[in-house]
Amino acid sequence: MEIGAYSFGDTPLNADGTSRTTSEAIKNLFDAIVHADNAGLDYFGVGEHHTVTMPASSPGAMLAAAAAATNNIKLGSAASIISTDDPVRVFQQFATADAISGGGRIEITAGRGSSVETFPLFGFDLRDYDQLYSEKLNLLMTINNSGDENVTWEGTVRPNIGNLAVVPRPVQGKLPLWIATGGSPASSARAGSLGLPISYGIIGGAPHRFAPLAELYRKSAEQAGHTGDDIKVSVAALGLVAPTKKEALDRFYQGWHNLNVEMGRLRGWPAPDKSAYLAQAEAPGAYYVGDPDEVARRIVHLHGYMGHMRHFLQTDIGGLPHEHLLESITLLATEVKPRVERLLAKK
Repeated sequence: MEIGAYSFGDTPLNADGTSRTTSEAIKNLFDAIVHADNAGLDYFGVGEHHTVTMPASSPGAMLAAAAAATNNIKLGSAASIISTDDPVRVFQQFATADAISGGGRIEITAGRGSSVETFPLFGFDLRDYDQLYSEKLNLLMTINNSGDENVTWEGTVRPNIGNLAVVPRPVQGKLPLWIATGGSPASSARAGSLGLPISYGIIGGAPHRFAPLAELYRKSAEQAGHTGDDIKVSVAALGLVAPTKKEALDRFYQGWHNLNVEMGRLRGWPAPDKSAYLAQAEAPGAYYVGDPDEVARRIVHLHGYMGHMRHFLQTDIGGLPHEHLLESITLLATEVKPRVERLLAKK
């Protein structure tokens, strides 16, 4: 089981609650990835967002910088919003990061985008949501699966490509390409039929309710004749690890509260309710908030339903103090991971 973390960038707050700079958020994110590599974490994902509170708008650039400053950790997007980006540029940026890393550590996770800020920002129409994703995913796969630099592709959402070079190529020929989903059955079936690994973002409710989706994914892959190493599942969730459960609950709550106030302002959500937070932070809720023993047990419990090979947590939300993020990363790598391995070995 790979254990990891992911982030959209988190703009730090002053003591009076006002925001500091987005540039500081990016520097903090870079430092966290380097720290994760040094601590022995398996994976770090950078998600694409375009807001003042979550400014990690360029995963490819961040991962290229991190690739040069790390040695072992796998790095990926979590996710790249390919519907409103150009798959040619996405591939080129990640292949560049792959070359910098020495090869084999860079992954792309292709997502639709649960947040829709990118559509007005880049001039796309939300009514084209499905077509944009379907065609651009096809283009990204065409580029990735090309046997050489020259690519030919036809579609309706961008100009055609007629035997043109898309460079650089990845060190090992192609990049691991994942499908991101928040729980759509169609996405699970699509990923399986395409023979691509799938990453489930579970941010609410009981995580084991995703088990039928993982089963649908594997059945779709089998029906399409895909049985190789690419048929695998990962889980992304919210959470924080601290020395004690009380510390974890107290630390994560303020960031959760701040984030939900901000999302309520943007999306019309009701005011955050602490009882709802506590319900999600206790089993079988979606938040992995606790000491290393509890978090490890809950990851292994979900593995019994999902059979996933990677579990990674978003911790830095709502202005969480940076030192709490770094400690959570350390505990994930040095305390949670060995506990998960021991518990899985007993099954």
